[in-house]
Amino acid sequence: MTNTPRTVLVTGADGRIGRATVARLRADGWRVVALAPRFRSLTADDAELRVGDATDEADVAAALEGVDALVHLAAVPHWEHGTPYEVYTTNVVSTFNVLVQAAQRGIRRAVIASSIQATGVPGNHHDVLPAYYPIDESLPTVHDEWYSLSKYSDELTARMVASHWGMSIVALRFPWVDDADALRIVGDEWTRDPVQGVKLGWSYLDVRDAATAVARSLEADIDGAVVVQLAAPQTLVPFDTEELLEAYAPDVPRQRVFPGRTVPVSTDRARHLLGFVAEHEIEPVPVVEAAG
Repeated sequence: MTNTPRTVLVTGADGRIGRATVARLRADGWRVVALAPRFRSLTADDAELRVGDATDEADVAAALEGVDALVHLAAVPHWEHGTPYEVYTTNVVSTFNVLVQAAQRGIRRAVIASSIQATGVPGNHHDVLPAYYPIDESLPTVHDEWYSLSKYSDELTARMVASHWGMSIVALRFPWVDDADALRIVGDEWTRDPVQGVKLGWSYLDVRDAATAVARSLEADIDGAVVVQLAAPQTLVPFDTEELLEAYAPDVPRQRVFPGRTVPVSTDRARHLLGFVAEHEIEPVPVVEAAG
């Protein structure tokens, strides 16, 4: 038996989720190869650094040498962070490139970053809400912008690669992900104006939990391509969820009751397939009404 650690390639490794994922995988005993166009935070003490572009065939081929698993986090993270062409093509080409090359090399496990945006609901410019609550992996799509379309396209690419090459792929639909301080700021904004969070179900995930979900996905007993929605168990706002839905989405069907601040996002699949339940929760600041 060899004691050589398994090797994982992490694309987008110098991003917010990428940095946390590199740290978590290193702690779990993985040898980490980190791919990014530039490195501002990670150093050679954190991982084996490879400067490169996830859309480039040669860069990805070189980074995949000796790799046993893949975590693909590289992406343009918002529809406003480039032209429609740049956002869509960067995301779908990078995902196609890394998954196909990894599968062709015999790598059998990959994790990719999808998003709650993949449904098209949160970024939709029309007056649409989720078809039902809780938001889950089967929610009907209503794409209206290019970022959400790119994330949905990535999930379809994963399905194709899993079918053609037999790779097992977990596409993680992340909600709003950040560190605790930044999440508190978002929570304050949603508290002042709850309509801002209704399309997301007021959901979030601490970046440390995002890294844990990635780590669990690499080890989970799955076959084929699966989409997994993530969220912390409770919302980011100090209001009862049923009251929020009655106020801001009264005509949207509810498939279950949401006691207290229960998040109206289903994490059943994450729990059952990955054994994942978020551990880091943000306690929102209670609303104090002024004395009359």
